[in-house]
Amino acid sequence: MTAPIQKSDTTVPAGAAVPRQRAAGKGREPASGPVREGIVLNVFSHGFLALWALMIVLPLIWLVLSSFKTDSQIAGSAFGWPENWSLDVFSRAWAKGIGDYFVNTVIVLVFSVPLTMLFGSMAAYVLARYEFWGNRLVYYFFVAGAMFPVFLALVPLFFMVKMLGMLNTYQGLILVYVAYSMPFTVFFMHSFFRTLPTAVFEAAILDGASHTRAFFQVMLPMAKPGLLSVGIFNTLGQWNQFILPTVLMQPQSGDDPERYVLTQGLIQLEQQQGYETDLPVLFAGVTIAMIPMLVVYLSFQRQVQAGLTSATLK
Repeated sequence: MTAPIQKSDTTVPAGAAVPRQRAAGKGREPASGPVREGIVLNVFSHGFLALWALMIVLPLIWLVLSSFKTDSQIAGSAFGWPENWSLDVFSRAWAKGIGDYFVNTVIVLVFSVPLTMLFGSMAAYVLARYEFWGNRLVYYFFVAGAMFPVFLALVPLFFMVKMLGMLNTYQGLILVYVAYSMPFTVFFMHSFFRTLPTAVFEAAILDGASHTRAFFQVMLPMAKPGLLSVGIFNTLGQWNQFILPTVLMQPQSGDDPERYVLTQGLIQLEQQQGYETDLPVLFAGVTIAMIPMLVVYLSFQRQVQAGLTSATLK
């Protein structure tokens, strides 16, 4: 037997409009106000980033292209293409002192950046993981150092380095670079070390590891993204530093060698253009100084982004 079909009690009056169901995917309502605002904001932000990228990339391309031109081509058409793609100008720039300045800069950074990372990470780790009297006072002391203008410390810094007999020496500039970069390193790594799990450190201590061994073999490898990020920033900052080498790396007598770094060397090369016209050499020198940092950043950009976001995502 089949069940009887029950009629619905709902009756539709005569002449009344019967609503029809919309077909799937048809007749959608237009985007609401917040959705439209999100689209407009997305377009505006992407357009601003594209404009910002052009403002950065186009001068770099113009700089590299100008290093392949001659003086007459630069004077005739600053935005034209080079007629002769010769690398001879780079060898001339290297011979005019850029090579020595480049080597001096590399020597300083090979020691200053690792020392900055070592001392900065050790100080940040202690301030982030251990509670003791004056902890916050020391931390705020480092933070205040990051906000202190370096121009106000140039005169006492000069006499202090001179008293130590380290003017125009690699070790004097290395120590100043380390002290100059410590506040930012401690501030950045302090926030990163606070996000690391405590259980891993406690397990290492229970296994018999000392605090020093737990730091170097357990906690420091876990902080690798943060170390790479702050290391890249310190490398860029110290590579492009000008005011500190200008004050501290000046020959004190005629017998002292010139240990100018790249920023000083480029200024020297620019001043020479007042007596001789060789603008392609100047452009080539700037290109030589720019390429290493560009390669370093492009090679580690993913690690830099991971280090900057990991502290907020954990």
